[in-house]
Amino acid sequence: MNALQLPCTLFRTQKRMDDYSASDMRCGELTETQLRTYYGLEYISDQVDPWTLTRRSSMDRPQSMFCCHLRGQGKKITRQQCAAILFDEFRFLSRQFSFYGPYRHLIEKMITHMQTGNGTPFRDMALDRALTEQIIRDNSKENSTRLLLEEGLKKYIDWDKKYYPSEGKQKLVDSILYGKLPKFIKFRDNFNGMGITIHDTRATHITIKSLNIDDDRFRAVVHYKVQDHFGLDSDDILKTQFNQFHLFRIWFVLQHYMQFGFRPFMTNMEATIEINGGRSGS
Repeated sequence: MNALQLPCTLFRTQKRMDDYSASDMRCGELTETQLRTYYGLEYISDQVDPWTLTRRSSMDRPQSMFCCHLRGQGKKITRQQCAAILFDEFRFLSRQFSFYGPYRHLIEKMITHMQTGNGTPFRDMALDRALTEQIIRDNSKENSTRLLLEEGLKKYIDWDKKYYPSEGKQKLVDSILYGKLPKFIKFRDNFNGMGITIHDTRATHITIKSLNIDDDRFRAVVHYKVQDHFGLDSDDILKTQFNQFHLFRIWFVLQHYMQFGFRPFMTNMEATIEINGGRSGS
């Protein structure tokens, strides 16, 4: 029986990393007619009308008695000016989903990256901290991949030979499969910025980097690599939970309207944690 060769990647999601063919990574492929008819995106913004490239006033809003074409068109603007105004409104509206905590600044940073980054991947140390925090603070024995890995290591380490047997790799894989991958879907994530910046995640890799066994104790270093897409697809915008908010209507139009076509991007996060434990009954 041989020792498990490290580093060892125990888990990869079925959805792969860097999947630029995913539906939420498309951009600039929809016409005005498609957006206004099929997606119902007639009214997008309180600031501008992207279909006529004109400024709006408060009297143009649906709740105003002067709305619905009873007034003349507002001041004409260029397409570039319209996009810039929409991005400013996008950032402003994001604050209702991100108004407290150390990660509240991330959404505006990511919106600006969509505006200026031309689809390049996004990485920020604050995202790594948020991921590490989520993994360490998850103390659910049924769901935490960290705690389930700890139990698996404790149970299947060959304590006499001081190594983890390669034949037991699947036991660790199963430990992860029984748990839930780190995500940002708790109630507090609706308001601290993590729900809108990441929320669910697209792809995850989990790797044991090292394992040290000393007497009846072990110390494992485990690396989580997580990726999400900062983009919307058709299924997203057709859901009432998204469609009802101007923020998501603006986002979808900036991304998918062929006159704008701002590129979505990959959001990358990594966390390296220690798992410490001891021999059962020690």
